[in-house]
Amino acid sequence: MPTKDFSRMIFEEEDLPYEEDVLRNTYSVKCWFRYIDHKSSAPNYAVNMIYERALKELPGSYKLWYSYLRLRRKQVKGKCLTDPMYDETNGAFERALVFMHKMPRIWMDYCQFLTDQCLITRTRRTFDRALRALPATQHSRVWPLYLAFIKKHHIPETAIRVFRRYLKLEPENTEEYINYLKSVERLDEAAQRLAFFINAEEFKSKHGKSKHQLWNELCELISRNPDKIKSLKVEAILRQGIKRYTDQVGLLWNSLADYFIRSGHFEKARDIYEEAVQTVVTVRDFTQVFDAYAQFEESVISSKMEESSEEGPTEEDDLVLELRLARLEDLMERRPLLLNSVLLRQNPHNVHEWHKRVELYEGKPTEIINTYTEAVQTVDPQKASGRFFTLWVSFAKFYENADQIEDARIIFEKATKVNHKRVDDLASVWCEWAEMEIRHENYEEALKLMQKATAPPPMKVAYHDESEPVQKRVHKSLKVWSLYADMEEGFGTFKSCKAVYDRILDLRIATPLIVMNYCMYLEENNYYEEAFKAYERGIALFKWPNVYDIWNTYLTKFIQRYGGKKLERARDLFEQCLESCPPKFAKGLYLLYAKLEEDHGLARHAMTIYDRATLAVLPEEQYEMFNIYIKRAAELYGVTHTRPIYEKAIEVLQDDHAREMCLRFADLERKLGEIDRSRAVYAHCSQMCDPRSTAVFWNAWKEFEIQHGNEDTVREMLRIKRSIQATYNTQVNFMSAQMLAAQGAGGPVDAEPDANPTQNEMQKLEQKARELAEESLRDQPASDKGAIMFVRSNTTEEELGELVKTNNPEEINIDDEDDAEDETQTVQEVEVQKLSVPTEVFGGLVKEDVDNGNNHE
Repeated sequence: MPTKDFSRMIFEEEDLPYEEDVLRNTYSVKCWFRYIDHKSSAPNYAVNMIYERALKELPGSYKLWYSYLRLRRKQVKGKCLTDPMYDETNGAFERALVFMHKMPRIWMDYCQFLTDQCLITRTRRTFDRALRALPATQHSRVWPLYLAFIKKHHIPETAIRVFRRYLKLEPENTEEYINYLKSVERLDEAAQRLAFFINAEEFKSKHGKSKHQLWNELCELISRNPDKIKSLKVEAILRQGIKRYTDQVGLLWNSLADYFIRSGHFEKARDIYEEAVQTVVTVRDFTQVFDAYAQFEESVISSKMEESSEEGPTEEDDLVLELRLARLEDLMERRPLLLNSVLLRQNPHNVHEWHKRVELYEGKPTEIINTYTEAVQTVDPQKASGRFFTLWVSFAKFYENADQIEDARIIFEKATKVNHKRVDDLASVWCEWAEMEIRHENYEEALKLMQKATAPPPMKVAYHDESEPVQKRVHKSLKVWSLYADMEEGFGTFKSCKAVYDRILDLRIATPLIVMNYCMYLEENNYYEEAFKAYERGIALFKWPNVYDIWNTYLTKFIQRYGGKKLERARDLFEQCLESCPPKFAKGLYLLYAKLEEDHGLARHAMTIYDRATLAVLPEEQYEMFNIYIKRAAELYGVTHTRPIYEKAIEVLQDDHAREMCLRFADLERKLGEIDRSRAVYAHCSQMCDPRSTAVFWNAWKEFEIQHGNEDTVREMLRIKRSIQATYNTQVNFMSAQMLAAQGAGGPVDAEPDANPTQNEMQKLEQKARELAEESLRDQPASDKGAIMFVRSNTTEEELGELVKTNNPEEINIDDEDDAEDETQTVQEVEVQKLSVPTEVFGGLVKEDVDNGNNHE
């Protein structure tokens, strides 16, 4: 302590106990701290003096040193850096480190204190002393302060050396060093470190970056700074990335071209772009590269134009500018072709893209031929996406359009030897070849081609055997045989054409259309029996429903040909046809059969056929079939013979159609005068008529009873209606009760809780029953002038007579004069004689009635 401080020391009376305490316990840290706490409000020099006295006695106390140094830093806080107290504090730290050189906290506080004073060299040396003094396990506490210090000041050379020393201890923090190198423009070493970082398999980013992200950073770094990075082979690195990272190919190609552009090698950059558009395999990468390529050409042109405008245009500049404009125009014209190339590199077996490529070369025959040649050599028929044979056909047609028929034949011949994926593809090639010959009127040559295509192989081969080549199976192709048959019809003889059709049937590859064409061809040449035999062979080949058209045509043609001459044969054909005929196709065949019997056979046979048809057709066609049956029966036998038909229809048909049939049946009986039979039909039909939904039926019955009935029949009709309505209402009530019970189980959403849920449900059921009862009353006919009215029990005979007179329009009218006479006449009472009835008539009831006082008179 300086001498002046001792001269300023003044001991007060309150200090004496503490002085005595520290004198008695000189080596007690607690005594000294009690004394220091007592003097905490004293001036700084007094407190510092006590600390100095304590440390002189206890120089190895970490607690005293730490507290003293913290106090000294607090005392200089806010003062100017040139204040002498800073040097005194630094001296205190130096004296402390003589004893505390193994304490990292003292070193850290001292280094931070020096850093705040901006003493760069002294601070650096102090950090170095700290690292030498402390063990290696404590260095991790010092290095963050050291790195923060060197980053704070622009001393790149020193910082780089410090970072290198730091990375020997903690190499996993290389990313921090790389970021610092970027910040100080030491990009060459940054790129080297980053490349090493990427190649090290065991290295992992502390910031969670993937190797892919780091690679992108390296590519961006080296491509944008070609003049600052000299130690790495940029092109090799980027090409390695193009091979490794297939999802960033376009970006890496652009980075490589950008590297050469920034280096000033424009022609090399143009070569890189050309190589890129010729090698990328995805549309996304192609779009990235092509847009960058076009932008590069435009920028070159614009820069050249600016240069020419500043210096004045010369002839050489004009030529260079025209050349660059031509390059840009050529690039834009080649874009569709380049894009097509990308798609073909992506999938070389895409037939559609090969056709598009040919279209792009329109007007360039040499390029078209080369494209077709490359296509048929590149595309694998088994992997082709699209119809591969169309490439061969289009290739041959190209020569045909150029009037090079021989070359087209050579192409077709090569196409027939290719192992196509499907038999149909090879058949299409043969057909296209034959059609080309027909277009050039080489009919004999076309027939020979078809004969060659349909020639069977030496050994029998199954058509669907995929293990055999298509050349051995094409002889069973229906496409080839169909064309062969058409050609024979047009250019061959009857014998050869018939042989072709017979061969098709023998191979069992015919379709119903082929069979019908064969039969029509035979009929056109007046070979009717041969045509019928062909129909028979066709029928044997197919099952329902495919055979329907053949049967229908066969039967129609047979009837047209023979009519009733070969009736038994026709009947056998129909029976054979209808034996396994599905209901869907039965209607037309049965009608044709019945028409045959009506025209050339027996009427009863026709009725039998109609009767069979009503059960053989689809349910939705039965009603129409019954109508036809009834109409034909009425025309042939009379309407009275339709009664059993009506009865069967009512029994077989569904309710809707049966109800309509009942109305017609009842109307028929009414017209025949059979009122009771008609009423019985109505009564029978009522069992299937709900009064609420079939008002038409009940109105019809009511009108019938009004015209032909009496009070008893009307009452019976109304009784039946009520009973039917009660039956349906009972069903509805039962269903309603179930629905209400289900709702009660679930509980209404907005209902209030009820103390008696069972009573609540009963009330709902009763309310529903009342609504149904009211509805049934509303359904009853209203009493108006034109309706039927019930007769009250007190109705007089005159009123009853008036009701009968009103309700019976067929009653015989009596002259008005007689009515007037009847009105003037008085009614004479006639005494009716009473006769006794023998008691034997009443049997056992006599005694009981006698006891009751009744006499049987």
